Amino acid sequence: MRPRELLKRYSEVYTVFLPLCGLFIVVFTGFSLFGSSVPIPPRGDDGDSGVVKGGDLIGLHKALIQQSSITGREMGVASFLGEYLEDQGFTVELQPVAEERVNVFAYKGKKRETRILVTSHIDTVPPYIPYSVHDGYIWGRGSVDAKASVAAQVIAVEQELAAQGAEEGDIALLYVVGEETVGLGMETANKLGLEWETVIFGEPTELKLAVGHKGLIICDVNAKGLASHSGYPELGISATEYLIQALYDLLKVDFPKSDLLGNTTLNIGTISAGVASNVLAANGTASIAVRVAADLAGVLQQLHDTVKNVDHVDLDVSLAYEPALADYDVPGFETVAVAYGTDMPHLRGDHKRYLYGPGSILYAHADNERITEAELFEAVAGYRTLIQHSLGRTAIESHLVINDRE
Repeated sequence: MRPRELLKRYSEVYTVFLPLCGLFIVVFTGFSLFGSSVPIPPRGDDGDSGVVKGGDLIGLHKALIQQSSITGREMGVASFLGEYLEDQGFTVELQPVAEERVNVFAYKGKKRETRILVTSHIDTVPPYIPYSVHDGYIWGRGSVDAKASVAAQVIAVEQELAAQGAEEGDIALLYVVGEETVGLGMETANKLGLEWETVIFGEPTELKLAVGHKGLIICDVNAKGLASHSGYPELGISATEYLIQALYDLLKVDFPKSDLLGNTTLNIGTISAGVASNVLAANGTASIAVRVAADLAGVLQQLHDTVKNVDHVDLDVSLAYEPALADYDVPGFETVAVAYGTDMPHLRGDHKRYLYGPGSILYAHADNERITEAELFEAVAGYRTLIQHSLGRTAIESHLVINDRE
């Protein structure tokens, strides 16, 4: 399905209403000429025509942010990005993921299987925060995570192709949905049936090459009690008491560490139990997240063993994946270990993996999400360096990119 085909389903409407629109224009023009109405400014008088030119990094970044794309509702930004890439001469495929959800896959010419894949995600966490510029920053939901990476990657690939640093068959672009939840978009991307020598993942790393990121376990600790009057506790079983005991024991567990990724950490996110202070709780649940630095199987076993030692409590694991290590063999970059998760574990294959991007994770997901123009331009140069290195060609000499906006 091509981006513009999304609009064809509505073409019949024009057949019915076009004559009516013509009549409306005649009447409206009469009022404009002979009435006392205020003149309507031509499109673009506000300095923003809504059209993004190829190579316009800041304009592309802005247009992406202006498209709300909270996880599950990404169709608008996917359609926009697909059309933009088509306009720049890319072959674009919209890969269905779920109803009204697609991944955007693009490449030059007819060669779908390329040496390098450049990828990030187009979904964001809620709530939507509108685009704005003030105090030296660009603000808005996705301004960092991860529309900064998307915009910088696209422009970097455009520049490499224009400079003949890359050619057809070298680079493909993939922008997926659902990264902020369970990685459904990237899991679906495996069905493209393609392999790459190198995959460059875009996430906020403060312009450093990430050595990898921790794994993740999401689970619920559930306690089952027996409700009774609080004046007669011997008649019931307090789920709250057993839940608190299990959580206390979990916080004392000595989880494995990693010299590269640091400590394994456990966070108790939510707790829910009981119906009133004068009733023993019949049920209780706590949701926890464990950022795994090493030995996923061992950490899972520690969790199960700890909970098993507390009566009336069990463990329900909904998500678990290993720590993901990345390559960091490119000269000229600082390195960093990150604690957040990415789509790296969801894309299967025997490829080199680089994790890099503009912005700080400390601003991502927050109501003060923001980034500077300078970071975006430096990211373009950084991505170009990673592409050149992956192709085994001479890297660009500097991370400085000229602002060539017209």
